[in-house]
Amino acid sequence: MLVRRAAVLAALAATLAGCGSHHAPSVAATAPPSPVVTSAAPSAVVSSPAPPAPGLTTITYTQAATGFPADPDQASTVPLTEALQLDAKAPVYDAPGGTARAYLTPKISGVDLIMPIVSRQDGWVAVLLPSMNRSVGWLPPGGWHTAPLRDQIVVHRGAFTLTWLRDGVAQQTWTVTVGAPATQTPLGRTFVLGRSAQPSKVYAGLDVLALGAVPDDKKAVASGLADAHTGIHAWYRNEFGYRKSNGCVRMPPAAQQVLLANVSPGTSVVVLP
Repeated sequence: MLVRRAAVLAALAATLAGCGSHHAPSVAATAPPSPVVTSAAPSAVVSSPAPPAPGLTTITYTQAATGFPADPDQASTVPLTEALQLDAKAPVYDAPGGTARAYLTPKISGVDLIMPIVSRQDGWVAVLLPSMNRSVGWLPPGGWHTAPLRDQIVVHRGAFTLTWLRDGVAQQTWTVTVGAPATQTPLGRTFVLGRSAQPSKVYAGLDVLALGAVPDDKKAVASGLADAHTGIHAWYRNEFGYRKSNGCVRMPPAAQQVLLANVSPGTSVVVLP
């Protein structure tokens, strides 16, 4: 399934389009509690932020932006151990001391936007961006908080496996189904935005983990899914080890229950060939 849009409460409440069906009703869910957030002390600044130009777009669940650099380590499986959340709406830059390309907000579609930190330089931090595949943005020191990350999800498309790791140690691995050849699960690093309740029996009545990633080829999916997000969800039939979804990762229901009980927003997800 692809997660079409999200709204309010402590988790994503989305209208979903199933990997094997069209539309499902919109409902709300409760996400696992996020780690306690701690203030980040500003570091010594070498490159000061330039004022943003007027008219910059705001990155949302359905709105991306341009001009951001590619994630230089998009295939890295080194665990990301720290995440960031803004205190208020703020411009995000293409490099330390570079050009502001868009705005980010503390919440996205009503839920906390918690982004993994991938790099630090001169007091600036680079984070994985939502709604934009394999892209990073830079934020100057101050105006944000950090939280620890313990978990990681690694998907191998060719092996049809999903592995959940904690503190860098593999906990469990499951056989999964990934995107069909025309709608492949996007490669690279992304992260868990939140979760969406979906009572439909095709998802085994379990919540979906909505990710920051979106379809690589928006023309390959139905027009109503062009702004959808990739998800990780349970599947009602015992058919795993295939390439047949709209881009999402289909899990055995028992496996999805494990992820829902342990994985919090901001958790990094790496999809490998």
